[in-house]
Amino acid sequence: MKILQVLTYYRPHVSGLTIYVERLSQALVRQGHEVTVLTSQYDRKLPLQERNGGVNIQRVTVAARVSKGVLMPTFGHWATKFARQADIIHLHLPQFDAPGLALRGRFFGKPVVITYHCDLQLPQGAFNRAVDKVVSTMNQTAGTLANAIVTYTRDYGENTPFLRQYMGRKLHIIPPPVELEPCSEAQANSFRLQHQLGERPIIGISARLATEKGVEVLLNALPRILEAFPNALVLHAGPTQKVLGEEAYAARLAPLFEQYKASYRLLGTLHGAELTAFYKNLDCLVISSLNSTESFGLVQIEAMQNGVPVVASNLPGVRQPVTMTGMGEVTPIGDHEALAEAVVRVLGNKAAYVKDGAVIGRAFSPDQTAEEYLRLFRDLLVNNVDKSTAEPRPYQLLRLMRDGQLPEEALVVKASHKERRQVRKAEPQNQAFNTGWWGSRAVCRGLKSQMWGGEVNGRVLAN
Repeated sequence: MKILQVLTYYRPHVSGLTIYVERLSQALVRQGHEVTVLTSQYDRKLPLQERNGGVNIQRVTVAARVSKGVLMPTFGHWATKFARQADIIHLHLPQFDAPGLALRGRFFGKPVVITYHCDLQLPQGAFNRAVDKVVSTMNQTAGTLANAIVTYTRDYGENTPFLRQYMGRKLHIIPPPVELEPCSEAQANSFRLQHQLGERPIIGISARLATEKGVEVLLNALPRILEAFPNALVLHAGPTQKVLGEEAYAARLAPLFEQYKASYRLLGTLHGAELTAFYKNLDCLVISSLNSTESFGLVQIEAMQNGVPVVASNLPGVRQPVTMTGMGEVTPIGDHEALAEAVVRVLGNKAAYVKDGAVIGRAFSPDQTAEEYLRLFRDLLVNNVDKSTAEPRPYQLLRLMRDGQLPEEALVVKASHKERRQVRKAEPQNQAFNTGWWGSRAVCRGLKSQMWGGEVNGRVLAN
């Protein structure tokens, strides 16, 4: 199956959205599909064409920037070319160019799937408010044209105006992909020695320095935390220098970073095993996000996989990793006093919060996410889509784990040969796809996916 992924920024740009698409794309490639990413050349040092992790990347030259967005005069040319070639067009919102791609999908008779990652909320100012309205209009137009819309949790879907209108119609819930590189105990210990962590309680935050991340909430919580744990240390992993559009925010926080420099360290962006080592050395992770530009917080799952409880803001979607697993606490948005007390409780009794990280990890594996998307893609190609906006089975299993009702091995059930054959038999080779809008139809050619897992009769399957 040829899958076109379209988003404004892609790797090496660091954000939850770019990491999500990278993990998903590479998982789809591993399962035998051809994936092309169409994105911006936001940095002129990046090649226009590249192949990374088996994924074909086409970057489009940027002529100008508008707030955090970009203008790409030749984008339409590339969009038409790749939309014509694709079997599935997968758009990632928020994105200014989404309606044009969605319209091309309708014109060429290709199913269009939107993953709505989060709302867009730009900094204050009349110009940014105008940009917000334009992007909102673009999102609405793309949503109307799309055949299916995906979000991470039902909670976020029910509490987001854009998504709520599609509940029970074309909104689908798919767990996000989370994956970390392996890290040995020796590597974790080396990280601990390198940063001279000793036996101090370690609080982590893994986020770029951006207004919506609410880093100041954690900084303002430090006096109370340090009162209870005088030698506590915060490690901040993620981009903190020259973050696009966040220069004013960085300047505003600079005095606080200086004030707490003995207890707050900026590590910059961590990659690979070093990022895993970071998590392995934490006693608690904090998600202090302030608004709906944060819809989940993939870093929560990264921490939980490594036995680290989370203190998260009570935002729709963001609160779900903690509420589904019971592995942490949820605090009122922007309340530094409540955040401090929650962190103190977790640091004081970490073992009471820890759940099985392996069970959590499997629920959010990139291969699991890819299977959920492939099922949706195939259903669209044969016009047989479930419109119930049901939560995926992994979320139900996590709640059972939280309540002590699920043995670890129950998460993965061996697929029988018959079930695998049934899944492969359902492949929509040479079947017609009806767009349901203009009534146009297209023949889907060359679909040769190899689905060795997925869900049959409500069961989660794996090799």
